[in-house]
Amino acid sequence: MNEEENIRKIVHIDMDAFYASVEQRDNPDLRGKAIAVGGASPRSVVTTASYEARKFGVRSAMPSVVAARKCPHLIFVPPRFEVYKFVSEQIRTVFAEYTHLIEPLSLDEAYLDVTNNIQGIHLASDVAKAIRHRIFEETGLTASAGISYNKFLAKMASSQRKPNGQFVIPPENGQPFVDQLPIDKFHGIGPATAKKMNALGIYNGTDLKQKTLPFLQNHFGKSGAYFYEIARAIDRRTVEANRPRKSVGAENTFSKDVYDLATATSMLSDVTKKVVSYCGKKDLHGRTVTLKIKYSDFEQITRSRSSHLSVSNYDEIFSIACHLLQQVFPTEKAIRLIGVSLSSLNSDDEQDINQTMLLL
Repeated sequence: MNEEENIRKIVHIDMDAFYASVEQRDNPDLRGKAIAVGGASPRSVVTTASYEARKFGVRSAMPSVVAARKCPHLIFVPPRFEVYKFVSEQIRTVFAEYTHLIEPLSLDEAYLDVTNNIQGIHLASDVAKAIRHRIFEETGLTASAGISYNKFLAKMASSQRKPNGQFVIPPENGQPFVDQLPIDKFHGIGPATAKKMNALGIYNGTDLKQKTLPFLQNHFGKSGAYFYEIARAIDRRTVEANRPRKSVGAENTFSKDVYDLATATSMLSDVTKKVVSYCGKKDLHGRTVTLKIKYSDFEQITRSRSSHLSVSNYDEIFSIACHLLQQVFPTEKAIRLIGVSLSSLNSDDEQDINQTMLLL
């Protein structure tokens, strides 16, 4: 087997402004206009913004009040998650026409291994083009694609020609592409980590590649090995169909900022019941309970506790979550959101399942 036959062909498909595009498709009055899917109240955040809104700096997860300030003519549209889920299932049906190796990341994006695709198409770029065409035929929506020999580079490539385009990073261009990539553009490196890297003199892929593995592990722990490899355009992860679920969680935003433990505990009870209800339906158990707190200034913290035995009932999960909550009180900053999740999961029937977040 020659070297070329060993090279995987990975496609990352990313729908263009998915929720907003569905709304513009279904309502002609919204086409060509700046819209944000999400609530317009002071407590709400933008779920997705149309490209017309993005020109004004409106972004996902941005507080709605900030979005309205940046774009005064912004139109807020309530989300319709059942519709988005239905369209997502249509898209995944298209994926299945080309490969069985499909790893969904969310409703609007997925990795596909098309090395040995069902249609027998030789070039991965042609597979991506065919998939994007079929998605448009079936849904009337556009998608962008990244094509490369590993997941990291395919993910990076899919943002290069948005919207409604595709970009290929062949093996000979992998390292040069990574070398020039700004560190805050790396998938898996968020704002806080990018800031820490900048403080260490790391501003792009070339800088990152110059750091030794011990150095990166010392400063970034378990992530150090991942950073060491992607700096060298290496990503050994395979496309995993039916990848195991990582966690089940629920969260809720308070209508008013909260300072007192009693109110926070009451909300914690509500979100815990949501998690327990879902776990009961899926016969899921977990060993790690995580509390999520978001303050009024949008600072976010998490606190976790693991046990040797799996937990799944309300009393067990709520007891652990309450213990974690008590550790953050008294608080000088108001709390705007509280959440709880269960991870390190297993199930009675050992089904393969995907990550879920339940929003109240």
